[in-house]
Amino acid sequence: MASTDVKFAVIFLFQIVVGILGNFWLFHHFTSHYLRGYGAKSTGLILRHLTLINSLVILSRGIPETMAAFELKSFLSDFGCKVVFFVHRVARGMSIDTTCLLSVFQAITISPWGSRWAMLKGKASQYIGPSNILCWTLNIILHIMVPVYVTDKWNSRNTSRTMDFGYCTSKLQDKHTDLLYMLLISVHDVLCLGLITWTSVFMVSILHRHRHQVQYIHRTKVSPTSSPEIRATQSILVLVSTFVSFYTFSSIIYIYFSVFYKTCWWLMTTSALINSGFPTACPFILLSHNHCVSRFFSVCMGRNTHFPRLIREI
Repeated sequence: MASTDVKFAVIFLFQIVVGILGNFWLFHHFTSHYLRGYGAKSTGLILRHLTLINSLVILSRGIPETMAAFELKSFLSDFGCKVVFFVHRVARGMSIDTTCLLSVFQAITISPWGSRWAMLKGKASQYIGPSNILCWTLNIILHIMVPVYVTDKWNSRNTSRTMDFGYCTSKLQDKHTDLLYMLLISVHDVLCLGLITWTSVFMVSILHRHRHQVQYIHRTKVSPTSSPEIRATQSILVLVSTFVSFYTFSSIIYIYFSVFYKTCWWLMTTSALINSGFPTACPFILLSHNHCVSRFFSVCMGRNTHFPRLIREI
């Protein structure tokens, strides 16, 4: 076994352990808060759903890549390859969609009562369940052809028209079909990334405006380094920049595979690491984000009587 393979196997193992433990920690954190009557039921539901989706993304790609790096042969049958790749593609899409849903829900929640979003504040939680069902349905339909194209490596007949993942292969279709599928995936990713970016900018602007309003009311100068609004803003920016970075790189690599029909071992491995990157980092970023924004709520609601209902849940 080459030393490079061992290094990647260790990296994948580390990513699996850290990612699963982090998502379990996040799931336990919000579940225990909900059972004790703290926090928001709606946001907790989205976050618990997100932890399960992230775990599926990590396991469905991390375990096969680790076993392949350790040079274990024939550990996936044809049916196994179809299931693993279908679950991974659907879970990846759901991870993006659920993060987008979380971002939109937070933007609605944080918006002032006098804004045009006010009418959605009381109704937003009612649409979380149907939105999740709709996202699952759309992702299953979008990736329904994945099991048709994916097969185990050793039963693949036409090696000149396949993408080799080391343990499974994907048959390439005609260029127009592949480009159409790539376009559908790219449109989905771009729309979600754009919506997440827009809602994050909206939340940052609300926090910035609220900070200046609080300073005006109290006639005091708040230290930029200690302001809860600043810390909440930084947390939101870290979350969205990390999310956009990982999934942008992932989409670029996927487009490269679809357009140029070229694959190589290191690029495949890098793509697998990037695909699991955000689901691994997500729980730690979200826990930090929740802590900072929660402190922002407590400080603002305690000292600013003009905004008692600015934010009820996040």
